[in-house]
Amino acid sequence: MGQRWLRNGYLVTMNEGRHVYPHGDVLVEDDRIVAAGHVDPALVRPDAEVVDVRGKLVLPGLVNTHVHLSQQLARGLADDVDLLTWLRRRIWPYESSMTPEDSYISSLACCLELIRSGVTCFAEAGGQEVDGMGRAVREAGLRGVLSRSTMDSGDGLPAKWAESTDACLEHQVRLLETWHGAADGRIRVWFNVRTIFNASDDLLVRTKQLADRYRVGIHMHVAEIEEENRYALATRGATTVRHLQRLGVLDRNLLAVHCVWLDEEELELFRQHDVKVSHNPAAALKVALGLPKIPEMLARGICVSLGTDGAPSNNRMDLMRDMYLASLLQKGRLLDPQAMPAECMLEMATINGARCLGLDGEIGSLEPGKKADLIVLAADDVGALPMHDPIGNLVYAMRSGNVVSSMVDGRWIMRDRVIPGVDESAVLQEARARAEHLLERSGIALKPRFPILE
Repeated sequence: MGQRWLRNGYLVTMNEGRHVYPHGDVLVEDDRIVAAGHVDPALVRPDAEVVDVRGKLVLPGLVNTHVHLSQQLARGLADDVDLLTWLRRRIWPYESSMTPEDSYISSLACCLELIRSGVTCFAEAGGQEVDGMGRAVREAGLRGVLSRSTMDSGDGLPAKWAESTDACLEHQVRLLETWHGAADGRIRVWFNVRTIFNASDDLLVRTKQLADRYRVGIHMHVAEIEEENRYALATRGATTVRHLQRLGVLDRNLLAVHCVWLDEEELELFRQHDVKVSHNPAAALKVALGLPKIPEMLARGICVSLGTDGAPSNNRMDLMRDMYLASLLQKGRLLDPQAMPAECMLEMATINGARCLGLDGEIGSLEPGKKADLIVLAADDVGALPMHDPIGNLVYAMRSGNVVSSMVDGRWIMRDRVIPGVDESAVLQEARARAEHLLERSGIALKPRFPILE
């Protein structure tokens, strides 16, 4: 791939010192960063590609730690309903009707939206047809941690998903052995437990054992709604977090998603066991989960990152927007304008996201030796100017439309708003057709919002 020399940009490194260079450079060689900040011209080869980023911001690619690739074609199928209705009457019928090719097109469409919003790495929260997801991620050029939505018990499961605990685990091991390390290492595979509503204790314990054996993580929705804790108390004798602690599942390789209904003792358990958290502000508000105690987690040293969740629960796969939303949510909750400041939000979307995925040695900041995963944003529109406070503008003013270029592993996956190697119009056309067929197959009936006149 050679060298690429990005010159004269407003460089936000997110390194340990959080250094910023108003006129900074990044030198990339093959898939790694050689230098960031002030680049010694002696390091630059005569044949290096020189990219003038004057007037633009350069920062690490955003890390979205909770995405449902397979739900992209379900945008609009589950608006304005409670979570259990959302799950059992809308999303499960939809997901259980998917074919591997549906999953591939849904995932590819989702990848396009992620790229356009500045995401270079994500964690898949779990669908069923992971092979389709892997194909899409490989083609789109993103870095991704895939997992299969795993359930071995519970009410309301579609018949297609009825599996024994052994089958659940064997399927995941097969996926890990197939996809972990694929696409030149960009794709990784974790184990998954969807929720405690649909997991036996045997599944939880053996999932932890396998995750430790393969040295990967576990992706799980945890303490998402108040009803979940009531269910856990009734069936296990303890709230979700306390029960996971009792089973030995709380650990540094658990990525716990949502975590809305935690008390002080459970926050302390997360700190003690170095549990990682994915905060999904739009989904928390839209599905009325509640307001999580994110500043309290951060004050304890718990690593908290950001996720969008899926298209049916957020509707916008836009981590730029969710940085803004997460900050305002906590300012309003605590009546404190200094809660969750802009620099905190940028940390959550970059280096904290990398830590949550165990990738902070590779990505999350622009430093020599790290992977060349970065994004370039233009600040040339009326909504982004003036730039009195560039970090503040990144979080509070800029939008996904400001992202002009993205790089993963030293390769441009978007350049000047063009995504090479993917026929975007063809993907969108196929996505529309498959979404209509999925709606018909799933039997979901949506009532019109207003009278429809022919």
